[in-house]
Amino acid sequence: NTTPGSDPLHLAFDALVSHDITYVAIIQTARASGMKAFPLPYVLTNCHNSLCAVGGTINEDDHLFGLSAAKKYGGDFVPAHLAVIHQYAREMLAGGGRMILGSDSHTRYGALGTLGFGEGGPELVKQLLKRTYDLPRPEVVAVCLEGAPRPGVGPQDVALALVAAVFRSSLVQNKILEFVGPGIAALSVDFRLGIDVMTTETACLSSIWQTDAAVRDWLALHGRPADFLALAPADGAWYDGLIRIDLSAVEPMIALPFHPSNAWTIREFLDNAPDLLAQVEAEAADLAPAAYTRPDLRGKLRGKDFFADQGIVAGCSGGTFENIARMAEILGGRSTGNGAFSLSLYPASQPQYLELVRSGLAATLMEAGVTCKTAFCGPCFGAGDIPAHNSFSLRHTTRNFPNREGSKPADGQMAYVALMDARSIAATALNNGRLTPATDLENLSAAPLPPYSFSRQIYTRRVYRGFSRPRPREELLFGPNIADWPPLPPMPENLLLFLASALHDPVTTTDEIIPSGETSSYRSNPLRLARFTLSRKDPDYVRRAEDAQALERLRQALPTETPDRTHARVTDLFASLNLAGREADTGIGSAIFAMMPGDGSAREQAASCQKVLGGWANIAGRYATKRYRSNLINWGMLPFILPDPARYALKAGDILFIPGIRAAIASNAEQVPASLRRNNHSTPVTLLLPDLTPAERAVLLAGSLINFYQETAISKADLHAPSP
Repeated sequence: NTTPGSDPLHLAFDALVSHDITYVAIIQTARASGMKAFPLPYVLTNCHNSLCAVGGTINEDDHLFGLSAAKKYGGDFVPAHLAVIHQYAREMLAGGGRMILGSDSHTRYGALGTLGFGEGGPELVKQLLKRTYDLPRPEVVAVCLEGAPRPGVGPQDVALALVAAVFRSSLVQNKILEFVGPGIAALSVDFRLGIDVMTTETACLSSIWQTDAAVRDWLALHGRPADFLALAPADGAWYDGLIRIDLSAVEPMIALPFHPSNAWTIREFLDNAPDLLAQVEAEAADLAPAAYTRPDLRGKLRGKDFFADQGIVAGCSGGTFENIARMAEILGGRSTGNGAFSLSLYPASQPQYLELVRSGLAATLMEAGVTCKTAFCGPCFGAGDIPAHNSFSLRHTTRNFPNREGSKPADGQMAYVALMDARSIAATALNNGRLTPATDLENLSAAPLPPYSFSRQIYTRRVYRGFSRPRPREELLFGPNIADWPPLPPMPENLLLFLASALHDPVTTTDEIIPSGETSSYRSNPLRLARFTLSRKDPDYVRRAEDAQALERLRQALPTETPDRTHARVTDLFASLNLAGREADTGIGSAIFAMMPGDGSAREQAASCQKVLGGWANIAGRYATKRYRSNLINWGMLPFILPDPARYALKAGDILFIPGIRAAIASNAEQVPASLRRNNHSTPVTLLLPDLTPAERAVLLAGSLINFYQETAISKADLHAPSP
């Protein structure tokens, strides 16, 4: 905290991490805001668009841009297939007492003693411009671990039990989880990391763990013994809440579609499968267009047995050495079968993959029928291993949001992902896809793992290490898809907003606002990406938003004297709303309503795509995460709260007139009067803007973070290159 004792906090970080979906936009924004060099270690990894399978050259163009930026501004660049973002940060960056900010929501390194925060790109831009990460001092909830897990129970089981217990009640929303208690000593560091990375799914802000000799040894094994710091609660430590977990009581879990919190023990699921699957089918039917053939998940039941179609173990949660080694124990000398069920795994880094090869574990798995692939995050968000229509995939990854795995409901496609631990996925593979908890296997043991050796030279020989050595004359390499941000206007005096979408689901994820999968390839092109906004949730959103944007362009082109026919749409609109004469100082734009938007990914594009299409606001019952609300503000979008939203039953096509919005923001108003226009009737509405900091209000007035920094004319002296 740069201002000790303050509330809100003003935080500066020790390092930044981004991957190839996010770093292009971050660097482009920072360039536009005046950045000349990276002032702190910034690692650019390439683990999301690694396959280069969509859009021709654009993914590899982004990678070349990233390498050229690392050279120009003094950063580190990790080539594709070498490591997923969070495993590289664990192995090379995280240490006791540190703080890392990442443009990925699963930025969690608490088990190593590092506070990791996942945020949208503009928050990293602030750090690159030597500004701070500001937030109210968060509450801290203790998670007391006791006992020890049984053989066959893995980190995903513990994590899903925690998520199921706290997510829907918002018990830990935007709070810090602090893992303490005697049960920690019973867990390996890999096991702890597997729980820790999943804390994002509780909606907490970050997580930190008590550290011990096991962490010290882990860091020493990775060549960084000096990075260990013993962390433990002080005597008499007092918390804002307590969650107690008896590890010995945790059973193998399954999180059914379409959220990690929809979690049950596998035993509970099998005992109640017809009813639980019927609920998933009903939700799938609601998610899909009317022409969609209704799902038949209950058809996968054979008596009391349920059969899945695919197994995937990958990424920052699943692809760790220990998880894969335990799978090899289960599958050794056996077969995954030659039926429809397939099993693939992705080790989280090349050093881990090399050790799997050296130890013979990779050979054991391949001989059993497992397909071993390189470090890649794609199965987690729909850029690889997309299951067939109506297929059911079991995954040790982080999320199972609707259609995140890559299916396209607008094309009549629907697939399903359930989250499980690698151990139970391996047990299921032994039974040709019949859902099987690993604890049902005979002779299962908790034998010590093979000794692990970390091969640092893999990174030494391939990673570009440029921090503190910027090369200003280096040219950035721009592929044809990489585009600058379009001009973004400042906040007008008044706003006339067309509601372009109204989402009444209890929660709206960022995946639903801007889908992942193949759209990830277009994240370096703001205008092209924006056309995918809400494409799987509300396909008419883009058309409605563009209609409002076209009206704004006509308004801006109004002649100073009598408007001609070209502008009649605008003047007639204002006249019909009894606003004639207010065209000059009233901006026209769009907004969306959602009950609780922003769960899930940190992706800033969920906000920036709305902005590019002329969006000015979100109206919500409440916001799922701090990071989504911050993304809205950083892109100049008003994060309105609507009390008692059921009273208004907002729908697409509604119009909101907000007079004096600029003055309200400037005067620190938290209540903003507006009028809802529908069917020639006007209803007064009070919108809330609570807890905005002075800096956030300044960004909103400027129209975006880019505008704000350009207006404040950052001096070159303030952005000097760091000393070695």
